[in-house]
Amino acid sequence: MGFFRAAIMLCTFAAGIGMGSGSLAEERMPEPQSTAQVAPANAELEGNTPKSAEESMKKDAICTRCHDESETAPVLAIYQTKHGVRGDLRTPNCQSCHGESEKHLHGDPNVKGRAAPDIIFKKNSFGAPDDKVRSRQCLNCHEGAGRSNWDGGEHQNNQVACNDCHRVHAPADRVLQKKTQSEVCFACHKDQRADSHKTSTHPIDAGKISCSDCHNPHGSAGSKLLKKNTVNETCFICHAEKRGPYLFEHQPVTEDCMNCHTPHGSNITPLLKSRPPFMCQECHDGTHASQTPVGPNAAGNQVGLTVAPSKNNVGNACMNCHSLVHGSNSPAGGYLQR
Repeated sequence: MGFFRAAIMLCTFAAGIGMGSGSLAEERMPEPQSTAQVAPANAELEGNTPKSAEESMKKDAICTRCHDESETAPVLAIYQTKHGVRGDLRTPNCQSCHGESEKHLHGDPNVKGRAAPDIIFKKNSFGAPDDKVRSRQCLNCHEGAGRSNWDGGEHQNNQVACNDCHRVHAPADRVLQKKTQSEVCFACHKDQRADSHKTSTHPIDAGKISCSDCHNPHGSAGSKLLKKNTVNETCFICHAEKRGPYLFEHQPVTEDCMNCHTPHGSNITPLLKSRPPFMCQECHDGTHASQTPVGPNAAGNQVGLTVAPSKNNVGNACMNCHSLVHGSNSPAGGYLQR
């Protein structure tokens, strides 16, 4: 009895394997056809990648046999950057930026000496390159939302090109580093350099904030190349607590932060344009103590034989009482006092 049971189980198991093998075989039947379809594409991809990289290196070698580290402006450090990754098909080679430059390589009978490359980026013996041509070479690849406003922007209108700020052949581009970016910008923006060394500044020298945290140098829809459309929106990126909304608002604050503050640096904390109460009195001819304005009576107001100090100047700052100058949510904060 046990023998027959074992025989039946063995036959059932064998039949199951046969059915499984048959089903697997049926599922695998299309495999040769699928392999035949995929193989050429894989072979083409595997064959083209090293071949393209090899061809790209050969094209670079046309230039690097003369242009190497012995020059005053070494170029081989580009292979330490993203522009030098020859295994990536998107990576440009020398000719992608400078053109094929056949006349520069083989000579031009109409030019005495060596002819210039098709596209040059630096002012040298070949002359001064056109800024729009230089920028266009970069924008052929570097397109996107961050550079969509380059045309017509302040930098383009002032004939600034990409390589005036960026160093493609350097292993580390200084304008892309937070600690060194301001040095590149300050090469042109001298007034902002001076402001950044005043008593009250943003932490630019400390490397905690850079110019591009507030500005988009490639163009902006707002004024002053700001990252946002308005000054306030840009300031609120960091100063979110000043955004509001408030029950009682201070009108110049809601209009423009720069009504009171200067962003690049001031000798009056915190980045104020002028010292209170003088700054406040530019708008407020106070409803209280207006008979003794600070300007002509800073040292005191002559009243008979005595001198009465200016009430507006006693505390030297309106904010001693009106402390919530950015706005108040208190039901009793109509005068921005609480």
